Amino acid sequence: MQSGISASEELVSQFNKLLSDDSQFGLLVTISSEALRPLASLPRSSPNFDTNLELLKRYLKPDEPLYVLLRRHNNAPFLIAVTYVPDTAKVRQKMLFAATRLTLVRELGSEHFRETIFATTTDELSPAGFARHDKHTDLDAPLTEEERTLGEVKRAEAEAGTGTGVREIHLSSTMNMPVKNDALNALSELGRGGGRALVMLKINSQDEAVELVPDTSKPTSIAEAVLAISTSEPRFTFFRYRSSRTGAEDKEVLLFFYTNPATPGTKAVKNRMIYPLQKRAVLSMAEKECGCAVEKKFEVEDPSEITEELVLEELFPKVETKAAFRRPKRPGR
Repeated sequence: MQSGISASEELVSQFNKLLSDDSQFGLLVTISSEALRPLASLPRSSPNFDTNLELLKRYLKPDEPLYVLLRRHNNAPFLIAVTYVPDTAKVRQKMLFAATRLTLVRELGSEHFRETIFATTTDELSPAGFARHDKHTDLDAPLTEEERTLGEVKRAEAEAGTGTGVREIHLSSTMNMPVKNDALNALSELGRGGGRALVMLKINSQDEAVELVPDTSKPTSIAEAVLAISTSEPRFTFFRYRSSRTGAEDKEVLLFFYTNPATPGTKAVKNRMIYPLQKRAVLSMAEKECGCAVEKKFEVEDPSEITEELVLEELFPKVETKAAFRRPKRPGR
């Protein structure tokens, strides 16, 4: 989901200078007045990347998010894009910067960036932090011109939503959401009342597109559906359920479960910001694009919190009966 914020003309100008001027090491970007704006340019003090990182220290604050665009590689694409969102930042700022980071890269040209990084501590943006990152991701060798061209073609196809099984769903004038075709097909089948009873969705960490979680189970009860939901990663789950309660008429309903387990690590922190932002968009897409009319929505951390009793209480709320008012008897009668 995008936030509706776009790059300012000043930012585009400063970014073009970063691309063309080898003496520029980096560009810091913030969000101000509903636009992406340049905060500061970092000069290149040395050919060594680690040495240049020293210039970044004074701009990294423990409670303020920031976008950091750095010249790291000697051959194109030269740049990396870092989204720095410290844990102690205000919740609204966290959500805003997380929701806008793809917009920043797309508007400046995704072909200019070798990779994008999400950081929550200043240590991750130190020489030691980048060394750990490189070891963890095992960065590929520099690409040939042919490989770069092929990569740019694939990237363009992905952004256009063609040839890669991804569609860009336009939910409003300011909000778009990439959704993979397998997810759309599964939701459409569920909306038609086809053979599916359960559809689980997740957000791909690479392209942030909504995709289908493969699952072959065919649950018929709440307990069986809960067993299929991950206890370590967030999920958007749609479940067609035939409910019944003594004294009430059976009915078939479509339920929506949003689960986001409390797990440690940087990836978990990112998930806890991205998934809440996408939840409303996923529900809107399911209803408008796929005909999924959700009867009840449930939001919990761990799937185990979802029980049949909880669901039935929501579907068949108890009706309180009040005793009729009786005038008190007069004394002595």
